[in-house]
Amino acid sequence: MEDKGKGTDRWSGAVANLTEMTSNLDSLQKLLLKKAVYVDDETFARASLCSEQARTIKVLEQRVETLERELDAAITSAAHARSEKRQAEAAQRAAEVHVQEVTKELENTTKVFQLHMDELRAKQEEINKRDKDIKLLEAIIQTLGGRE
Repeated sequence: MEDKGKGTDRWSGAVANLTEMTSNLDSLQKLLLKKAVYVDDETFARASLCSEQARTIKVLEQRVETLERELDAAITSAAHARSEKRQAEAAQRAAEVHVQEVTKELENTTKVFQLHMDELRAKQEEINKRDKDIKLLEAIIQTLGGRE
């Protein structure tokens, strides 16, 4: 974070220097136009070079601003993606907990069903046993009834 602050300070200082140079060049150009001062070739060449450098600086400043906006957009996009990832992970954890709960409930239901089935089988066996006893008693009654 401190490196970013130092980098921003350096950019701010560089931009301030460039702005001052641009202002100086503009003043020199206005002075030349108003006063119609004639200068030697070397001075003119230096002034032209400064003017060209000022234009290049202006283009570079615009490029830096564009890159800064793109960087801000990328940072925002990354933060949004991280947020979506955290939400997806939370949703996945919630789904896993829900699956565990449903599985546990299904296991419990299966155990209860098994207990009911065991109870029904025991009752069916008891009914079958009593049915056999009844048939035996009926046979005994018919046998005893037939003797008399």
